[in-house]
Amino acid sequence: MIQLDGSYGEGGGSLTRVALALSALTGKEFTVTNIRAGRPNPGLKAQHLHAIKALKALCNAETNDIEIGSTELHFTPGKIKGGRYEIDIGTAGSITLLLQALILPSLFAPSKVTLHIKGGTCGKWQASVDYLQNVLLPHVTKFVEKIELKILRRGYYPKGEGEVELEISPKYKIKNFDTVSSFIEEINVPRINLTTQGTLEQIKGIVNVSFELQNKNVGERIVQSAEGELKKNGVPINVRVDYTHAPSIGGEIVIWAIYSVDGDVNFDNPTRLGSSELIEQGKTSESIGKEAAEELQEELESGAAVDTYLADQLIPFMGLLPGSTITVREISNHAKTNMYVVEKFLDVRFKVEGTTIQSQKDL
Repeated sequence: MIQLDGSYGEGGGSLTRVALALSALTGKEFTVTNIRAGRPNPGLKAQHLHAIKALKALCNAETNDIEIGSTELHFTPGKIKGGRYEIDIGTAGSITLLLQALILPSLFAPSKVTLHIKGGTCGKWQASVDYLQNVLLPHVTKFVEKIELKILRRGYYPKGEGEVELEISPKYKIKNFDTVSSFIEEINVPRINLTTQGTLEQIKGIVNVSFELQNKNVGERIVQSAEGELKKNGVPINVRVDYTHAPSIGGEIVIWAIYSVDGDVNFDNPTRLGSSELIEQGKTSESIGKEAAEELQEELESGAAVDTYLADQLIPFMGLLPGSTITVREISNHAKTNMYVVEKFLDVRFKVEGTTIQSQKDL
């Protein structure tokens, strides 16, 4: 059985989420102790608990008795199956962090998987559903026949109550193989190769804002500020504003840069760098747009082909595709933690040189 120390690296929830995803995919049971030991309030939070419950249904898994605050988890997976799954986090807990545990095994289910989730659509220390939709998911399309994320309702802190639906129609079905290793060898998926940026073509984005803030033109002011910072790049900028009804007042700007190589966008290995900033009390609209733009500009000027957050999310996929390589501006503690977990479940080793990460088959 695989033993994991939840205090490893940054000691957050990412370790448990990635372990759950890989356990469901590989059929390997694991135990993790010291869950979120590096956080002020250790143990499982609501979104972790709901991820575990959803995965128990998705792959007929068994666990020890767990609750919010539990610091130890024993997870024994069964076989992945398709179907529709309804998940209500019940708080503004992150929908995207929950999906971090669910997307990977769902890609290789024997039939279509539909995940209908209620919770927070953006928040602190997490990527929003807009980032997921426009920066991460383009890298996932090569694994499936179809993947579609619908944002049905925005949900901001503290009430949450946002709603999304993710539909995944698998192309490769792991049940047709004896082992994960044989499965990986047989699937005809291009390796992840993101080492140079290419040519910056355009910058796109979305500002989603509560209707209550429309009379102050919050969305437009954020866009104007961000565009003012980014216009020096000399490419088209298209950031739209979406005023929306939500149970709590809030919002966010998400922007992303799109690159081409020799005039073409590589759909197998798309180069997209993203950033985001929450709309919060005490911060002006102008400062919010400026901070998001400055964060993106830092990624653009670094020469990296993958932004810091995306690198964290791509590590498990690189484990499935040995021979993959990415360059990042900075290798985060999340990325290091994810590499530690992936190496426990898959026959792969990661090689890090400077800001380049490569996955290699463990011979």
